[in-house]
Amino acid sequence: MDDRFDRRELLLHLGDMLEALSCLAKTGRPDAQVRQLATQQESLQDFEFLRALAPKMTVAEFGARVASAFFLWPKELLEMELNQNALASTVQHDLFDGNPDGWNAYVAHIQKKVKWFGTGLPKMKGDASAEPTHDAAEEASPVEASVEAAPPAEWDVPDEKKGWPWPQPGSTS
Repeated sequence: MDDRFDRRELLLHLGDMLEALSCLAKTGRPDAQVRQLATQQESLQDFEFLRALAPKMTVAEFGARVASAFFLWPKELLEMELNQNALASTVQHDLFDGNPDGWNAYVAHIQKKVKWFGTGLPKMKGDASAEPTHDAAEEASPVEASVEAAPPAEWDVPDEKKGWPWPQPGSTS
């Protein structure tokens, strides 16, 4: 499967998330609600995905959740086999926990560019009004279940760089 364009779109989205986080941090208002700031701050107008967040999510909470939801993306996007469920499930679990309507809106936004994103994941429970506040660092990520440990015999084998983004052997690019 040639998924390099999907990988590119997801990498661009990761950049958008980091840019939005940076713009929110520059407001100097960690206790402000993200959705409210997204409507008030011109620098945040282009980040449609911010409107899918839970209404009471603060800038500080958003920062913690984004870090937890996206920290695996760079590594996962460089793997030979793209783990689609791992990419989506961390975002669902860490950024949209208790907010199924927001998750559905977010998935619809991402699927404009990456058709498979969020498909095949279990339905979410809860609603935004009952959104629990939690310490994402203390919870086990759903990725842990999807990441298989390498057998000890493979630990000392040098990594081979084949395929995207590394050129195939014998190619001139």
